[in-house]
Amino acid sequence: MDGLLSPLSYDFMRQALVASVLAGILCPVVGTYLIVQRMAMLGDVVAHGVLPGLAIAQVLRLPMLLGAFAMGLCSTAVIAWIRRQSRIQADTAMAITFSTFFSLGITLLTVLQTPISLEQVLFGDILSIVPQDLWQIALITVIVLTGVKLFYKELLFFTFDPLGAEALGLPVQRINLGLTAALTLAIIAGIKTVGVILVVALMVGPAATAYLLVTELHWMMIGGAGFGVLFGVIGMYGSYYLDLPSGPAIGLTVFVGFLLALLFSPRQGILTRGLRRRMAGE
Repeated sequence: MDGLLSPLSYDFMRQALVASVLAGILCPVVGTYLIVQRMAMLGDVVAHGVLPGLAIAQVLRLPMLLGAFAMGLCSTAVIAWIRRQSRIQADTAMAITFSTFFSLGITLLTVLQTPISLEQVLFGDILSIVPQDLWQIALITVIVLTGVKLFYKELLFFTFDPLGAEALGLPVQRINLGLTAALTLAIIAGIKTVGVILVVALMVGPAATAYLLVTELHWMMIGGAGFGVLFGVIGMYGSYYLDLPSGPAIGLTVFVGFLLALLFSPRQGILTRGLRRRMAGE
């Protein structure tokens, strides 16, 4: 019990744990839609797409959230524009946009000499989170989860059958914009905890772990959020006791959890499938 309570004696650990719980709930819920739509790479694009927005907002003395949100949406608009104007497929358009926005972000952060630490942006600095950051992450979490709750049926239909949703008269463009906005907000919330590079791991990993264990979308969201919280807390305690960077510790914990599900999932586990085949052969 002392091992669980000892880190809580420090303010920075309490705040970091709350942030990891909030991000662990928010990111996998949004990541569920990316996995089902086979668009997990889009999370990586948007995560790196917000970098120029951070630099521009700092120079113009605008809220960092506003700059990151605008450039995150801009990155998805560029992908859509490339696909409309050419025969380029989605994965190629995302790769081009990813590298371009990432390069632009690093260039602006360097040339404009902003006080933003590139290392903190890339790898996160959850231990430096202050109450103001927690309120921001909490507000984003409430907004996104409320939107998912209110429009769950429309999002479900659009996710599995976008053409059918359009044929029935659903506002497909607005639904897609809403998903993009939710994705961008979730990434902004996650960047502070694990950074640009690892935020996609927190978004996709827990949701993918749940995907191996359940079959329905709402259970995938609930399971993904539960795994996100579990992996985040374990990663934070691991970083505390093993003296590891917090963001990478959470990222490695996410992978270990996914690997266990991949091996031992009752329906899709590699080892359980082999066991069932041997039992059937007997």
